[in-house]
Amino acid sequence: MPASPTILVFDSGLGGLTVLREVVRVRPEAHYVYVADDAFFPYGHHTEAEIIERVVPLVGELIEAHAPDLVVIACNTASTLVMSHLRDAYRLPFVGTVPAIKPACASSKTRRVSVLGTRGTVKREYTRKLIHDFAQGCEVTLVGSGELASLAEAALSGQAVRDEAIAAELAPCFIGDGVGDPARTDTVVLACTHYPLLLDRLTQLAPWPVDWIDPAPAIARRVSDLLGPIGSERDRAGAEMIFTSKRPHALSQALMPFFGGRVPA
Repeated sequence: MPASPTILVFDSGLGGLTVLREVVRVRPEAHYVYVADDAFFPYGHHTEAEIIERVVPLVGELIEAHAPDLVVIACNTASTLVMSHLRDAYRLPFVGTVPAIKPACASSKTRRVSVLGTRGTVKREYTRKLIHDFAQGCEVTLVGSGELASLAEAALSGQAVRDEAIAAELAPCFIGDGVGDPARTDTVVLACTHYPLLLDRLTQLAPWPVDWIDPAPAIARRVSDLLGPIGSERDRAGAEMIFTSKRPHALSQALMPFFGGRVPA
C-alpha cells in the first residue's frame, strides 16, 4: 500500500461526510475523493433495482477515473443492496455502512432499542436479519424517516430547519413513559449517515436522554486496518469533492471540518 493511499468515499449526498470525518482522523495522510450522488438523491425514493443499476456502474466509472486503493460506501441504503455486487465486479477493498444493531443491543440497559433510518433501510431484509442475529433479547423498533436526510442536507447548506420538523421525524423512536420508565428506549441507532449531521439538534429535541449509536468510528477503524500501517509520509494529501449533478456549490467552509481542515477541490 502506498504511503499516501487514495480513498474514495461515496454517498447519495452529504451524509457520508460524517464517515469521512472519522476516516480522516485515523488516516490523515490519505488523498480523499468524496462523491455525492446528488443527481439521484435521496436513494430512499428509488426501488432496490434502480439503486443497484445506478450505483454499481457509477462506482466502476469512479474507480477508473480516480484509481482508489479503497472505496467506502458511506450510505446505509446503498450498502444493504450493492456491496456483494461491487465486490463481485471490482477487485479492490470495499467498506460498507450498515445499521449498528449489534453494539446498540449489547450496550442497552433497558433492552429497548430504536433504529432510525430511511424508509428503504428499515424495510430491507438485511436490516431485519441483523435484528434476528444480534438483538440479544432486546425489543428493537424500526423507524423509517422520509424527511430527516433532506433536513440534514438543508441544515448543512445553511438553510433554516424548524425544530418541529426534526422532532416529528424523531418522535416514533421514543417508546415509554419518560426517563423514569425502566422499559423506555435508551439507545437509538443512527442508521443513515446523514443523521449525525443533526446530532446536536437530535440530542436537544429528544424527550429524554438516550445513547446515540453512530457507526462512523468503527468504519474508520476498518478502513485503517485494511490499508495497513501509515507510511513514513505523514503529510496530508489533497482532497476532492464531486457532485454527480455537476451543480455549483458554495460549501467549502462548511466542508473543511469534515476533510480535516483541507479545502476540497
